[in-house]
Amino acid sequence: MKTPESRERLALWLLWITPALWSVNYIVARTAPGVISPHMLALGRWALAGFILTWIARTELWHARHGLMKAAWQYLVLGALGMLVCGAWVYQGAQTTTAMNIALIYAASPVLIALGAVLWLGERFSARQALGVVIALSGVFHVVVKGQWASLNQVQWVTGDGWIVLAMMSWAGYALLQKKWASPLSATARLAAICMGGVLVLLPFATWECLQTNTPHWSLHATWLVLSAALLPGIGAYWAYGFCQKVLGASRVAASLYMGPLYGGLTAWLILGESLGWHHVMGALLILPGIYLASRSTKPSALA
Repeated sequence: MKTPESRERLALWLLWITPALWSVNYIVARTAPGVISPHMLALGRWALAGFILTWIARTELWHARHGLMKAAWQYLVLGALGMLVCGAWVYQGAQTTTAMNIALIYAASPVLIALGAVLWLGERFSARQALGVVIALSGVFHVVVKGQWASLNQVQWVTGDGWIVLAMMSWAGYALLQKKWASPLSATARLAAICMGGVLVLLPFATWECLQTNTPHWSLHATWLVLSAALLPGIGAYWAYGFCQKVLGASRVAASLYMGPLYGGLTAWLILGESLGWHHVMGALLILPGIYLASRSTKPSALA
């Protein structure tokens, strides 16, 4: 039988492991080109994750089936934002940009969430938080233009960075809509329902990809990529984050999100062999403090 002390010890270990689980998706994204198409990878990932989550929460979902039907359009929207844009579009962008860029650009999503909560949800925002938004978004732009502020006309723009910026903005919308659309479902059941919506939205795009002559044939490598994306950054990271939040509290666990760019950058460097440029370092030095300032609340009622 687990004691409260052992649960807390496990949660503290998971705080360090969870960002590593998220970073697996960067490896998958950069390995996928030529192996599996972006929408097929996203569809496989969330269909598998959704099946497992639905099985776990099957009783709750069955009892809530009438409410699910009434709110079906919400789950379709959330699925489009969270699984199509933040899934397939990330894999699309990874064909031309680096995993390090993905990690750093995505790191600014909490800043947009904080800004959106003020402009859309009417939450309070301090001058310190506004400064954090400016600093963090400057860091994102610094990464995208590769630090060449003085000669923007000479920058070799990478379309992949544009896909990732759109995905980062979509993640902010996904998070804000989950906050705006309150749900009586548990976290597991709600994620299962969102996966259902995501699969429905992804299906026509994945079907279109399958009909193209240049689509890679299904292989064992493709199967491993789908399994890795579904089980590690999908179910594994979500479960670990939820467990830590339940045991340690939301405020303590939120700090683990700041390790995401660090883990992503190290993964890209050590495993994928990507080079670390000074524009990455400078971007991180802007983004991370910006996130910290923008996500700090002045009062308990403000956005954390």
